[in-house]
This record gives sequence, structure tokens and C-alpha cells, in this order.
Amino acid sequence: MTATDTPATGTPPLDTRRVDAYEKVTGRARYAADRVPEGVAYGAFATAPIGKGHIVRIDTSAAQAIPGVQLVITKFGPDEMHDVGFLMTGGHAVQSLQPLRDDHIAYRGQPIALIVADNLVAATEAAQLITAEYQPEPFAVKINAEGANTLLQEHAIPLPFLADIKVGDADAAFEASPKQIASTYEHPAQHAVPMEPFASVVHWDGDKLIVNDSTQNVNAVRFGLATQLGLNPTNVEVTSPYLGGGFGNKNSMYGHLGPIAIASHRLGRPVKMMLPRPQTFHTGSFRPNSVHTVRLGADDNGKLLAAIHEVDQQTSRHDLFPSEATTVSSRLYAVPTFRGQQRLVQTDVQTPGFMRAPFESPAMFALESAMDELAYATGRDPVELRLANDTAVDPVTGLPFSSRHLAECLRRGAARFGWDKRNPEPGSMIAEDGSILGWGVAAGCYPGSIVPAIAHVSATEDGTITVAVGGHEMGQGIRSAIALLVAQDLGVPVNKVIVQVGDTRVAPQHLTAGSWGTSSALPAVQSAIDELRKALDVTEPDDVDIPAALRAKGKSVMTVEASTLAPGQPPQILDQLKGGGLAIAGPVYPEFVTFSWVAHFVEVRVEPTTRRIRVPRAVSVVDCGRVASPITAASQVRGGVVWGIGAALREESDVDDRFGGFLNTTLEEYPVPVNADIHQIDVDFIDEPDLLFNPVGVKGVGEVGMVGVAAAVANAVHHATGRRMHRLPIRLEHVL
Repeated sequence: MTATDTPATGTPPLDTRRVDAYEKVTGRARYAADRVPEGVAYGAFATAPIGKGHIVRIDTSAAQAIPGVQLVITKFGPDEMHDVGFLMTGGHAVQSLQPLRDDHIAYRGQPIALIVADNLVAATEAAQLITAEYQPEPFAVKINAEGANTLLQEHAIPLPFLADIKVGDADAAFEASPKQIASTYEHPAQHAVPMEPFASVVHWDGDKLIVNDSTQNVNAVRFGLATQLGLNPTNVEVTSPYLGGGFGNKNSMYGHLGPIAIASHRLGRPVKMMLPRPQTFHTGSFRPNSVHTVRLGADDNGKLLAAIHEVDQQTSRHDLFPSEATTVSSRLYAVPTFRGQQRLVQTDVQTPGFMRAPFESPAMFALESAMDELAYATGRDPVELRLANDTAVDPVTGLPFSSRHLAECLRRGAARFGWDKRNPEPGSMIAEDGSILGWGVAAGCYPGSIVPAIAHVSATEDGTITVAVGGHEMGQGIRSAIALLVAQDLGVPVNKVIVQVGDTRVAPQHLTAGSWGTSSALPAVQSAIDELRKALDVTEPDDVDIPAALRAKGKSVMTVEASTLAPGQPPQILDQLKGGGLAIAGPVYPEFVTFSWVAHFVEVRVEPTTRRIRVPRAVSVVDCGRVASPITAASQVRGGVVWGIGAALREESDVDDRFGGFLNTTLEEYPVPVNADIHQIDVDFIDEPDLLFNPVGVKGVGEVGMVGVAAAVANAVHHATGRRMHRLPIRLEHVL
């Protein structure tokens, strides 16, 4: 069955299906925030209003007097909650700091008490009535503030994959270059603000802890809670079949889970907790503030001779969240010498973390803005300049790329956009409504990673195929990609494929992030399909009559299992997967290097009086290998472009120098693009399978779709106004 055939049931063609669309639009999809078990109690946090210090005394009497309040907990004993550890240092938590264990306040918004009540109103009211006396201490919330502490990353975290990247003598090559670009770019802190806040429901069934959580890493929650509460992991079940947005900031266990699990055990009833939006800004991880200094050296024709990329990135005092910005800036072009240096700046905030294209989007804002400056300095067209610096070989390792069609992305995007009609002179193009037109281009890349996966595939006599595999449905469409693969291979209707993901009961669940979900799950599912064909004696690549094949074998059900690894991973890595650890490989593999690639073309219109900036259209062409699910892939890219426009023109988490923490902690005050801001987004794919990367030929698409968008917008604003943007977001005062 081809991708455009219509199954005999009369369902839409396979390439138009989003298999969970009906459940989502009718409300049948159950999110953690939707669950209200019988007898549930509700949890709420009281939080610290100071930037740093210690609690001297705390008064809970008014909170305890509220009708319906069952528990008020200000501290857990050392035997009640053990250390879980930061995810990036081998633990399972979003940060190493666990609230409610001592009197220390590390940042504003840190929880100081947990209230559990019969209803949410009582819990919330009680939380607001808790008062405390503090001993404040000096704090720093900005990376340039007095008291912030700077560390050289490769010394502070001596791991090979985090070491500074050095190829040749970039400093000498830069100094000898006829053309030199040297600029500094600042990217603000940002929050992911997913539609579904952090939401969890826990209850006990005897000695077994059962958790419904909005997470993209149920294994981290499972093993984190087992570690924290001293449980056998087999006595912890965690499900997250759907989550209403993750974007990286739900990638591990949060600090409310252990406390509400203990409260549930004390009360003998389920406990539900949904963090209110302001608390997600002070509890959830966020994209850290970063400053990028880029120096490019080139010959008179724009051929790169040297690139230097220095990064200062915010982290917390208690954890070092590493930067990987130079992983992409060192690979985008054929530059013979490169030096990257990454510094971590410790500030008094919760530990930053991953947010869609976490390092790659800021890094490409800097690099691709500098490339645009180089185009003007050399008199080269920005597209031609990028094509002239293309490469098929990774300039860092010398290994070939498993696939790279960036040049085709640029050529195809330029044709679709009408780039040949661009007048390069800034301010020279005027729209029919009198607005100043600006056209900008930027390229981008994102690492190709794979994690081990185990898939179970079952066929039953009614023709249903059930697939259980590691992965999480965060809106990116992993269910659709898996269902389409099964339907196309076996020739069964899509609606006869059941996909089970985000459930510790059905298969080991690795963290889903980094655009590796599809590239990890699909090869395992394909391998399991092949095993099923062998078990049913139907190995020819034809449609399979599942009921007839089962009858021929005298069975009513057939279940098979298969596991897959990333290239070069040893088999024992599966034990690491089963034990709840991270087991990520890539983008450098033994014989090749893998990235996804993208080219963005953006038009802006600047109103001549108010200088309001609008983005009426964008064209994005992506090389993500085989497109496994066209509908969801296009949706992912459009979403990434929207995020990039938001990063360029709207989003910034403002910090409070007076009291610490963040100021704009609601959706009313944290501006993101809305429908009126977004117009035409034209998406296209190269759709060339990368069979070196994995047998299915798929690479990641969810994050690369954002990489480079902000730079394309900034470059378009420069084309319209003649002003070079060195800080995001671009505000009216920057172009007045």
C-alpha cells in the first residue's frame, strides 16, 4: 500500500491521517490535568517571595484553619525524601535542589510549604495565608550582575562531548583574513509555557505507587520516585499517554511529585496537583539567558577561513546546565578553522533546562546574523554566500555527513520565495500599503540523535495491530508516524493500529526529546514488524491478511519483540535503558555524522511611522530524511516557525533585580505570537531517506524547524531598516 492509497474501509488517504485527531478534538484524549479520581485531594504550594536567603520562622496557623485543609507540610525529614539528582549528572530530576527539605531559599518562587485540601479553592487560599520571616542574602539573577560567577565549561564539566571545539588555529586565521566580522548577540531567557501546566495525580494501591503525570520522561518519574521514596521501581507505575506540550521543560521529575506522593500515603487518598501558571515560571526549567560573540574571517569573495564562537550561558548555583551551542555553529559551513568556547554563569535561579532547539536557536541567531553581515561586507548575495560555503564533510571530525541537502533547501526555498526579485539595498523595497519590505534568509541545523528502543507488536484475529514502544505523544505526532509505518508495511487500515506510548507498563520508556523520538521508535517498530512477518510466514513485501495468517498458524494472537540501538552502541546499553538512565547517541557516530538541515526565508513589513513589524510570509524547506508522517511533520515545522517568530519579536522572561525571579509570569504578560501575528507559512521537505542513520531513513524535524527563524527575521529587519539587530526580541525602539 502506498502513502496515497485509500484503505478499503473508506478512511482518508494515509498521508492525511493524524491518528489521534478525533480523540483530541472531542476531548476523549486524557491528559494528566483531566484526571479527577474519586476522593481526590488537591495540593498547592506556598512559595518564597525573596531572591535568596533562609527561613527564620514560618506561620501556618491561618492556613490550617481553612475548612477542608487536611495537611500543611513545611519540611520533610531526611528519611522521608532522599536525593534524586540532576538529570544531567546521572539523576532523574529537573534539578538537584528538592524543596521542603531545609530552610535554605535558593531562588524566588521556591516552595516553602505544601498544602493538601479537599478542594482546590481551599488549598489555594491556605497557601496564600502562609507567612514567613526570612534572613535575606544578596542575589544575582542576570548574567552580568554583581555576584554572578563565571566558570569555563570544559573545566567545570570535564566530559568529552562538552569540551571546547577547536579545529586548527582559528584566532590566527581570523587575524589574517581579508574580511572580518566581529559581533556580539544576546538572547534572553525564555519560558516554554506549555498549554498544560505541570500536572500530576498520584495514588497508592497497597505498596504500589501509581502516577499520572504530564511528562515526556515517565522513566525519570518512575525511577526518581523510587529513589526518593525508597521504593522498588517495580512498585511504581507512571503513565503519560498524552501531554499538552512539553518542549523540553517536562523532560524529568519535578519537585512536587515526591511531596504529593508522601501526602497521598499519609491521607490514604489520591492527590492531584497542577502548578498555577506563575509557579511554572519559577519552578519549571527555562531557556537560559546567553550572550554569543561571533567572529568570522573570510576571503574577499566570502569563503570562510575562520570562525570563533564564544558563549556565556546562565545556569543555577546548585547545578551546571551545560551549553552545546557550538555543536551546531561548528558544523553548518565548510570552515577550515574553528574555535568554540562555552562559559557557564551561575545565578540565583532554578536550574535552567531544555526548551525547543535549546542551544541551536540562540546559536543560529548569532551565527546566521553574522553570516548576513559577511554577505553585505563582501557584496555577495546571502544565499550565494551560504552555497559557496557548503560541505559534505563534517569540518570538526572529517567524517562524512550521513546526508546533507542544505544546498537544495536553500535553492528550493529561494525559488519558492521569489528571492531573485530581492533588491539588496536596505530600505529599497516598498510594499503596496507603504510598508518597508525586508527579506531575510538563514540556514540551520540540529543534531541527529538516536536512543535504544524496545518494541512489542501484537496481531489479533480481528486484524488489530497493537504496538507498544518507548516514546511520548507531546503533540508532535509520534502515534501517527508509528501507525502509518505499520499500515504501509502490513497493508492494514490505519484505524486498526493501536499505539501505546508514555507508559512504563508496556515498554521501557526513554526520555523523548531532542527530536530523536521518531528516529528511535520507528526502527524498533520496523524491526518488530519484520519479526511478526517471520512469525506469520509472510515475509514477502505484500499486504498481509492478518486474520488468515493467524488462522494458518493456529493462533488467535501473535506477539513479537524487537530492540534497536544507535549505530555503534553496545548491546548492554539496553540495560541502561531498562534502568531508567539516559542512553543517547549522536550526532557523531563511528562512520558518519548526522544532522537535520533547514533553510528559512522570511518577509517582514515595517510600518514607516510606528515601525510596527509584521511577518506576512515565511518559506521553510527541511531536510529531515524520509518524511514518515507528512501532516504532522508539516505541523511541526509550522509550529517551529511560529516559535521562531515569537523568539524574534515577542518572547522574553524579564527578571526582577529587586526581589529575584521573573516578572512576567502569566500568559497575559509573557507575549507569544497569536493568530493575528501569523500569516502564510509555506513548508516543503526534501524527503530523501537517510538510510545510513537508520533503516527507516528518518531524522528529526520537531526542533530543526525553529533553528534559524529568528536570524531570518532579524536579517529581514536589517534589509528593511538598515539596522543590525544584536539582541532579541526586536522591539519598536530598536527600529525607531
